[in-house]
Amino acid sequence: MTGPAAGANTTDATDGSARLRHRAPVTKPRRVVLLLDVSGSMDPYADALLRFAHAAAHGPAARTPTEVFTIGTRLTRVTREMAHRDPDTALAAVAAAVPDRSGGIRLGEMLRAFLDGWGQRSCARGAVVVVLSDGWERADPALLADQMGRLHRLAHRVVWANPRKAQPGYAPLAAGMAAALPHVDAFVEGHSLAALEQLAAVVRGVASDA
Repeated sequence: MTGPAAGANTTDATDGSARLRHRAPVTKPRRVVLLLDVSGSMDPYADALLRFAHAAAHGPAARTPTEVFTIGTRLTRVTREMAHRDPDTALAAVAAAVPDRSGGIRLGEMLRAFLDGWGQRSCARGAVVVVLSDGWERADPALLADQMGRLHRLAHRVVWANPRKAQPGYAPLAAGMAAALPHVDAFVEGHSLAALEQLAAVVRGVASDA
C-alpha cells in the first residue's frame, strides 16, 4: 500500500476528529538575469561589475539561477564563462569571449536582441533582470524606451544599477537613462563595494519574492 503523495492533504482521525494537514509549498527563487554594459564609458567600473556578476553566480545566493550577458555593440552570453569558480579565471574567459569591450554602445538594439532571442524563454520571463549601465545611448532613445517597456512587461522586476548615480548633483538627464527610467522598478547605485553589496541585497530580496 502506498502512502499519500508528497505535499498532499491528509486526514488524521486517531482522536475521533478530522484534522487537515497540509504541507506548505516550497518557493523557488526567481531567476536573475544580469545585463552588463561593457562600453568605453563603463571602463572604470567594468571589472568590479564583472566580479559582482561572478559573486552572484557563486556566492551565498548561488542557488538562484543566474544568467549573465554583456552588452555593447553586440550581445554576448557569458554564463558559461562565469561558471569558473576562480574569479580571475572567469574574468579572463569573459575577456576572451567579449570582442566589443571598451567600444560603443547601442542599448536599445542590444536589449531588443536579448528580448528577441531570450525574452520569450524561461531566461527572462518572470525573472529579476538587472541592467548595470550608465545609461548612455548612441542610438535613438525611443527604441530603448520601447524595449524597456517590453522587458518590464515580461520580467518580474527590473532593477537598474548606474555607477554615476552616486556623483554629486547627478540627475538622470542622459537620453538613454531618461528613456529607461519609467520602466524600472528600482534605480540604485553601483559605483563601490558598499553599493554593490546593497544591490546584491536588493536582488536577493526581489528574487525570493513570490
